[in-house]
Amino acid sequence: MSTRYAFVGLGHRAQMYVDALLGDWRDTGTIVAFCDTNQTRMDYYVERVGRPVPCFAPHDYGKLLETADAVVVCTIDATHAGYVCAALDAGLDVIVEKPLTVDAESCAAIAETAERAPGRLVVTFNYRYSPRNSAVKRLLGDGAIGDVTSVHFEWRLDTIHGADYFRRWHRDRASSGGLLVHKSTHHFDLVNWWLGAVPELVFAQTELRFYGQALPRGPRPARGQGAPGLGTDPFILDISADERLQRLYLDAEHEDGYLRDQDVFGPGVTIDDTMAVLVRYANRATLTYSLTAYAPSEGYRVVFNGTEGRVELEVCERPWTPPHAAVDPSAASKEHVTGSWERLTLHRHWHPPEEVPIEQGGGGHGGGDRLLLDDVFRGPGDDPLGRPAGYRDGIRSVLVGVAANRSAATGRPVRLTADGTRLTGT
Repeated sequence: MSTRYAFVGLGHRAQMYVDALLGDWRDTGTIVAFCDTNQTRMDYYVERVGRPVPCFAPHDYGKLLETADAVVVCTIDATHAGYVCAALDAGLDVIVEKPLTVDAESCAAIAETAERAPGRLVVTFNYRYSPRNSAVKRLLGDGAIGDVTSVHFEWRLDTIHGADYFRRWHRDRASSGGLLVHKSTHHFDLVNWWLGAVPELVFAQTELRFYGQALPRGPRPARGQGAPGLGTDPFILDISADERLQRLYLDAEHEDGYLRDQDVFGPGVTIDDTMAVLVRYANRATLTYSLTAYAPSEGYRVVFNGTEGRVELEVCERPWTPPHAAVDPSAASKEHVTGSWERLTLHRHWHPPEEVPIEQGGGGHGGGDRLLLDDVFRGPGDDPLGRPAGYRDGIRSVLVGVAANRSAATGRPVRLTADGTRLTGT
């Protein structure tokens, strides 16, 4: 039977799922309803579907639930929990963009609802499906380096990708939980999944060192449109240069006043751009993690030390940042970047280093997005790597970030409960 899908939150993130149901996964279901605070954005997606689709305001979300079998949640992170819980209580399946939510209280609310509701709750961690990350999981699961004792994980966001979080609603910690929740939830989930272990203790130091008003920079325009430096200043985004951004945001401003191109160095930034986290796991493995949001290149490096050797994964997604990237938003795409590379190396005790081949597929994230969408829309198959993620996975990844934020604020380590789904004292 074809599944009836409703969407809540019609920003750019929803497009992957909408296009999937209009394309290769159209046999699995049909789009029956949209819900957003902004009619202009819903109109964009109705046009994309190519037929009338009922549109609902958030206060009519209950009526939307009556039309659907499943809901795809792509709203602002801080609003996820309300939409997720209401849909589960109505007996629907839920597909929710990461992060599952932004704080310990809403994690507890989602867990309580999910444990009694019959519907399926899927958190879309597409990084698990990327071939290079799956290859790491396979190596560790095969015992290639024995028991993993420590992990070092460095993630670099460049001044295209990293800067963009400081233009959008993500710059407000109350909306996004900060980058340790919104962005790092991917990374913490990867480590939790790679190790097959539960985080139990978190300590962190974070700071705003580059964006916002961290440095004296003189007068700045409040936004990109109409700014004197538009077209020349690489930190000023020209959303009118990208048809989709213009349709979704610039043309929609008159309805809700949301500015997609705020100055990254302006006031109102309450999140950090420089983060260092230490995590201890229940199996005694430790993680040292760093995130920098203003690097000159984009990529990551993760190292696993084990009782029988070491695994190193190095990924360069963008080797340098073209200064015209904000002038031409299409330059921010990684799809056709030249000079990107990845390398997975196995170092066994008493053996020379061995480069491990990484098989690639078609589509985003080396074919990983297609595998994810198959699990989302066709249902998970028998996956020996355990890539499909449920709500407990979503909660554990969020709570590492929440605990890190709390630790940075208090200067003290923060403990999680034995199952990793609550902070102690909450």
